[in-house]
Amino acid sequence: MSSPVVAPPRPAAASCRLCRGADERAAHFAVRRAVFVVEQAMFAGDDRDERDCDAATLHAIGFADGVAAGAVRLYPLDRGEWKGDRLAVLPPARRGALGARLVRLAVATAGARGGARMVAMIQLPNVAFFESLGWSADGAVVSFHGRPHRPMAIGLSSRA
Repeated sequence: MSSPVVAPPRPAAASCRLCRGADERAAHFAVRRAVFVVEQAMFAGDDRDERDCDAATLHAIGFADGVAAGAVRLYPLDRGEWKGDRLAVLPPARRGALGARLVRLAVATAGARGGARMVAMIQLPNVAFFESLGWSADGAVVSFHGRPHRPMAIGLSSRA
């Protein structure tokens, strides 16, 4: 008797957008807290800072099969430069395309708003992922929030 063929689990359907309303913003913060406070212990209690209160900061949320499972924030710096940070994806959604979709949304959004370049501080295990999305090293590895990070950057296009 042959054993039945078991299909591998299908990747979750992923989508993302800038937060719409207080509920999505709360879900954005909940994802970040789950990853950066609970899972990684990078922050004590909460990872929110003054950037989250700045009106220029944009908060994006990602969904896996309709459930909030990812987040990223972005904001303008000086002279056409934007920063992307706090990219977080919950463990069950890490095998799909949600992280890549969130990064692409951040890049496209900053480009559409006139940005020329986006920078980020990337934890070392995630450098190859960002390189696969077109990002390049932008300096030496440094300690950031108590962990080694690689500064990275990508050129932006206004055609986004």
